[in-house]
Parts: sequence; structure tokens; C-alpha cells
Amino acid sequence: MQFINHPFAGVIECIPTKFHDDRGFFYESYNQKRFAANGIPEDFVQDNFSFSTPGVLRGLHFQKDPHAQGKLVRCMTGKVKDVIVDLRKSSATYGQHASFILDADQGNMLYVPVGFAHGFLALEETIFVYKCTEFWNKEAESGLRWNDPSLQIAWGIDNPIVADKDQILPLFDPNEVIFN
Repeated sequence: MQFINHPFAGVIECIPTKFHDDRGFFYESYNQKRFAANGIPEDFVQDNFSFSTPGVLRGLHFQKDPHAQGKLVRCMTGKVKDVIVDLRKSSATYGQHASFILDADQGNMLYVPVGFAHGFLALEETIFVYKCTEFWNKEAESGLRWNDPSLQIAWGIDNPIVADKDQILPLFDPNEVIFN
């Protein structure tokens, strides 16, 4: 497996080695020892699974402390544009975002540490799965509006399918301290 560190501290893209033969392919999607040796020493406590049709946009979500979640995200089928926003006030990349194409055919994954808002746009019919470092907690649930003009995220779609609750999430406030 290849581990690629990105300019956002703690964000790591993981690309598995696939072994192909006449029957199909095999790859290891998670190995705690290998991940820990490459900067992801987390104990994952919950796995989540979602199905989305093309044009569905989910996010930008996060949980506040003390229930903040790190996530290891990937597509089991399909392809997404995955977006993270750095909400760590002390970070050199605070308030900035990055996007990644996660593709089931490639098998690439993204580790998103605590301190980021996260969302994705389904580019095709997609099963999206993610491991979390903390259990979901209703009171800690929060997020940012997907189309916040101050974030200037280029989703590449004019009218995505967005849940009502995500349409009314707050806008990013650079003076608010969500994560240190």
C-alpha cells in the first residue's frame, strides 16, 4: 500500500496494491499495523455505509468535541469528489479546503483526522463507506453549508441533490474556534 501525505497536516491518501488474476482481484483495504506505521494510529470504533445516486451531495459534516471523529473514507462502488475543510484554528491551512477523487476501481482511501468538515459529491452510483474514530453523537453533530461562498468550493455541479438539513447548515465563520 502507498501512503501519500498532503499539505493539510494529518491528511493521508492511501492507495492499495491490487493483485489481479483471471478470477478478478484482491487487495488489503485496512491493516492496523501498516496504517499505524504510516501515520494513522487510530482505533476505529464505527463503520458507516451510504448509497448515493449521481448528483447527490452529502456534507459538509463534522462532530464537535468531545465526540469529534477522524474518518477513513472510500468508495466500495462508484466514484466521488471528496472535499475536506480544515477547521483547526492553529493549522497553517485553517479555513482552506482540498478535494480528492475517490474511485472504487482504484481503491484509494482518504484519512481525514479530527478537525475537518467532510463531504462528497457522488459522480456516479456510489456505495461510500467510512471508518470512524468516535461513535456518532446527535448533540455533537454539526457542519458547514456545502455552497458557502467564502469557501469557494468548486463542486462542478449547479444543482446537486442535497438533504434539507444540509441546506441550512451554518456558514463558515473564521473567528469561531471549533477545533484548536
